[in-house]
Amino acid sequence: MKVVNLFTHNYKDESNMNMQTSPINKLKTIELFAGVGGFRLGLQNANSLNKAYDIVWSNQWEPSTKIQHASDIYCARFGYENHFNQDISSVKVTDIPDHDLLVGGFPCQDYSVASTLKNAHGIVGKKGVLWWEIYRILEEKAQNAPKYLMLENVDRLLKSPASQRGRDFAIILSSLNSLGYAVEWRVINASEYGMPQRRRRVFIMAYKKGTKLYKTLQSNTESSILNQAGLFAQSFPIKMLSQENILSNELSNDLVDITNNFNTKTPKLNTFFEAGYMIDGVYYTSKIEPYYKGEKSVLGSFLQDEKDVPEEFYINEEELVKWKYHKGSKSIERVNKKTGHKYTYSEGKMSFPDCLNKPSRTIITGEGGASASRFKHVVCVNDRYRRLTPIELERLNMFPDNHTFGVSDTKRAFLMGNALVVGIVQRLGKALLKEV
Repeated sequence: MKVVNLFTHNYKDESNMNMQTSPINKLKTIELFAGVGGFRLGLQNANSLNKAYDIVWSNQWEPSTKIQHASDIYCARFGYENHFNQDISSVKVTDIPDHDLLVGGFPCQDYSVASTLKNAHGIVGKKGVLWWEIYRILEEKAQNAPKYLMLENVDRLLKSPASQRGRDFAIILSSLNSLGYAVEWRVINASEYGMPQRRRRVFIMAYKKGTKLYKTLQSNTESSILNQAGLFAQSFPIKMLSQENILSNELSNDLVDITNNFNTKTPKLNTFFEAGYMIDGVYYTSKIEPYYKGEKSVLGSFLQDEKDVPEEFYINEEELVKWKYHKGSKSIERVNKKTGHKYTYSEGKMSFPDCLNKPSRTIITGEGGASASRFKHVVCVNDRYRRLTPIELERLNMFPDNHTFGVSDTKRAFLMGNALVVGIVQRLGKALLKEV
């Protein structure tokens, strides 16, 4: 199997090139909701020489499928030792090794609670909501809880639910505050920092009381933290913010109160913006503009040689008509089956084929399969139209070639649609090593 370096394909990490990369101690790390190992790859790349991040435990479980494709691939690439393919809610916290760093991309769900922190039985969230499994680990580990968290989610987390914008993120911040953590967050579009895909995700870093990073948030001004002192400012620079553009507010320490009352007066207005931090129950947040002067990555640089592309990925003339229809603008009259109400459904025109001189669009889970689709990528090379191959999808997420080899092409595309851009974790990993 051919495996290539993550940065072979015209991507150069320009961030913090002079960062310290030889920490005294290794950071024992656990990876939750591990998928095919995007966090692990990023952390390994952050300090590959010294292997500063020691993955001591990992967990991946997909409840909706009998065959555990992601877990199987994870084990094929990293080994079976200390990896558990079971529902995290069934894992005893005492069976999870003590660790310094907890990482994971947890699902965006309804985080509302049914009892308060003061309740003797603790927090009761909705069954199956995986944020509360993270909370359970932190709470039960108590004084042995990790010093640092590195988490990832879709950016709509900051705005959910739509009827009470920001409530879910407020619950997360307040619950971490109750456990003695300060928190930084940033919405990052990978392409705005030289990476090959336009993929917006919110990344969350949390620091336990007593750590150097906690003290940094405690001792600096809001503008200093967001502009240069914070971990995100170090690894993902922004254009200078002024103090008056930073909003602040205090969070309730009663999660049921947040569930019922957060942002009920102006429920359609955003309470959390792209950048921010929280300490001692008070959060500070602002809109931002990225500042990046390095090289840009474009889709065309990440394509395979055409001689290596299987014929099945090419689109014939008959099928091309269907693709053009899906990608084109349209206005369709529809009828609501329940009410009989007639309405017009409209879609704008999409770029077709995808531009090779720009970063790719966001990879979706439905990227695989030959059927025509509005959202799948199509490129035109040598006057022939085709879909992207699994290897190309891996490259756009900065995974090694054939990382997902061993399952169907459709499943490989699905796994990449669920993955993160490895280079973001790499940068955060470098920045964290400088501060521990």
